[in-house]
Amino acid sequence: MSNAAHRSNRVLVVATIMLATFMVAIEATIVATAMPRIVGQLGGFSYYSWVFSAFLLAQSTTTVIYGKLSDIFGRKPVLIAGILIFLAGSLLCGLAWSMMSLVLFRLLQGLGAGAIQPVTMTIIGDLFKLEERGRVQGAMATVWATSAVVGPLAGGIIVDSFSWAWIFWINLPIGIVSIIAFMIFLKEEVAHKQAKIDYLGSVLFSISIVALLVMLTETEASAWILFTLFAVFVVSGLFFLAQEKRAPEPIISIALWSRRLIATSNAATLLAGMALIGLSTILPIYVQGVLGRSPIVAGFTLTMLIVGWPLAVMLSGRFYKAFGIRRTLRAGSLMFPFGACFLLFLTPESSPVLAGAGSFFMGFGMGLISLTSIVLVQDSVEWSMRGSATASIIFARSLGNTLGATVLGAILNAGISHYASGDTAAALHKALNQPTGLSALAADPAIRTIFDAALHWSFWGVVVVAVLTFFTTWLIPVGHRQAREEPAVASEAASH
Repeated sequence: MSNAAHRSNRVLVVATIMLATFMVAIEATIVATAMPRIVGQLGGFSYYSWVFSAFLLAQSTTTVIYGKLSDIFGRKPVLIAGILIFLAGSLLCGLAWSMMSLVLFRLLQGLGAGAIQPVTMTIIGDLFKLEERGRVQGAMATVWATSAVVGPLAGGIIVDSFSWAWIFWINLPIGIVSIIAFMIFLKEEVAHKQAKIDYLGSVLFSISIVALLVMLTETEASAWILFTLFAVFVVSGLFFLAQEKRAPEPIISIALWSRRLIATSNAATLLAGMALIGLSTILPIYVQGVLGRSPIVAGFTLTMLIVGWPLAVMLSGRFYKAFGIRRTLRAGSLMFPFGACFLLFLTPESSPVLAGAGSFFMGFGMGLISLTSIVLVQDSVEWSMRGSATASIIFARSLGNTLGATVLGAILNAGISHYASGDTAAALHKALNQPTGLSALAADPAIRTIFDAALHWSFWGVVVVAVLTFFTTWLIPVGHRQAREEPAVASEAASH
């Protein structure tokens, strides 16, 4: 197959992709577990949130750039370069001597992580036909599910038994093995050409997106700082669009991103990412602070999300065969707001099972939306544009996560301000800033009632975004001819 990865050693390549993906997937949960110990040793609590934000900023900003580079130079060299950068950042993070140095090294880590997810997903698109892709994506979904369970446990064991530096250094052997395996097993033929890299476009895009994400994450900054960031975002964004229209090898093809299939898929993925991050951040707080349950029970409600997502992906081949891609996508998009509506019925006397059920249906819906969007987008473009198209979906989800966390967090704060005042508001904020504050909050009926009402504002926000996701997926063009053909080609996947 020309200009595409060879299909030999596919099982070994997928196993290596799963290993590399696990390395990045576990990073978020394992670092979150260890951060209280790290900040206790390094000091500088004011930089606490930036340990996470720096990683996400760099990862989000570079995703589409790596996607384009993989279309020019091939998947393997770009992926290996990304892993090497990630490992360099991991090594330095373990050597950090202050919170500021840790933030800078996390930024370097994120620069490498930006290559791993979009390029590995593009390789899957190169290696497997559409009817095979559901099973492979199901295996990839289990990697994220496993990391969500293993990460906190591994983080706790490492900080209790070893130096916290090992939460970063544990990446080194995994990454080295991944690089060696990719060099041996991943074979690809790339048509070499004289490519002009759009360096100016890369810089302008990075400046614009970083300004946007900083503006969204630093909501407590002064008005003039926020205005300055907004101005930088708009001006650099306009210059970027002008640059992309005249660049011979644009980082982001305006023509590609403006295609209806890709534009609507990206919009649906962005909205779904907003709703999902809202569920992930708000539901555990509700279960602990209002229902008065333990962190383990709160984790269980989110585990149902992790169960629903890979289950939907693994069953997608059967759904394509029985109902077609169009109906599968729309049914998945309907389950998304259906699950979100469960949140509205939560009361202080509710069982956590109700929260877990809503989480499961949202995860199941997200699994179908995510996989189907990626499959449609990858199949709509040729090899030379597949990296850019896949990266656009990953970028949209990442941006949606940032937007969702910011917007729904602001809604929660607005709800607290609306329902609480004076001593009650002070007591609520004091409880939220204590390590065991949520359990103390649940024991105070007056404060718990206010917190319940405020959290329901955020739940309504999740429902509204989930409904918007549902309507947006109906705009994704899945033609009648394609809808009839896909079940036929999916029959092999469904039979296994």
